[in-house]
Amino acid sequence: MSNGSSITQFLLLAFADTRELQLLHFWTFLGIYLAALLANGLIITTIACDHRLHTPMYFFLLNLSVLDLGSLSTIVPKAMANSLWDTRDISYAGCAAQLLFFVFFLAAEYCLLTIMAYDRYVAICKPLHYGTLLGSRACVHMAAAAWGSGFLYALLHTANTFSLPLCQGNALDQFFCEIPQILKLSCSHSYLREVGLLVVSVCLGFGCFVFIVLSYVQIFRAVLRIPSEQGRHKAFSTCLPHLAVVSLLVSTAVFAYLKPPSISSPSLDVVMAVLYSVVPPVVNPLIYSMRNKDLKDAVWKLISGWFQKH
Repeated sequence: MSNGSSITQFLLLAFADTRELQLLHFWTFLGIYLAALLANGLIITTIACDHRLHTPMYFFLLNLSVLDLGSLSTIVPKAMANSLWDTRDISYAGCAAQLLFFVFFLAAEYCLLTIMAYDRYVAICKPLHYGTLLGSRACVHMAAAAWGSGFLYALLHTANTFSLPLCQGNALDQFFCEIPQILKLSCSHSYLREVGLLVVSVCLGFGCFVFIVLSYVQIFRAVLRIPSEQGRHKAFSTCLPHLAVVSLLVSTAVFAYLKPPSISSPSLDVVMAVLYSVVPPVVNPLIYSMRNKDLKDAVWKLISGWFQKH
């Protein structure tokens, strides 16, 4: 294969060779996917229907749930289909689309998490200016900026990755189309262009991470000055879930993309990919609902109201 244009499909990594294990992987992914759909769908519906939750924090949380469902829906159904039908192939266009949408949802989510840190900072450190700095128009603009930045970022990476000549076969050591795995197939030094883009991405990502950390340093300083224990508990209950979500996404994604080649292996790559791509969309709703009394009460009210009607 002399270049990318002669490749009509890629071969994704098979989870198992035996039929029993393939079906086990299918049912496992189906369970994870349905759990994520239910949990995120509940949060989206609850926030949309409960007027008490029409605040900037919950508006951003609704966007986060939509992005989580988007990223999971980009990669899991294809992995399920391959396990169920005992196939490995994905078309060239399908691989490009999968990469585009996955990077889009992931990048937009990281931008949104940065905005959510700013929201918590303003709410706790500058409460008198909260309505001015985070009005409804400002929130919509911020969310649109996160979605738009994620899409431009994904478009840049996808166009650059699939413009490379590929001559190392068409087998990917991953269960979905991932940038590092496609770069391994390149036979040109032009892959350094994509590596350069990844370095820029790491720098931008690190900048956002520093912003989040500094925001939380200010937040915790302000929270510890709150005289009442109940006030401190309420402030922590809105901040700690967000910090946990950020830590999970950043730590797993950074390790997946920046781990030394010496410790790289196909099995480790798959485990890390699952940790940063599949686990966060499933656990994010649990993290937020466990610590947030208002959200728990609203979800329970929605569920009990639905059962009473039926």
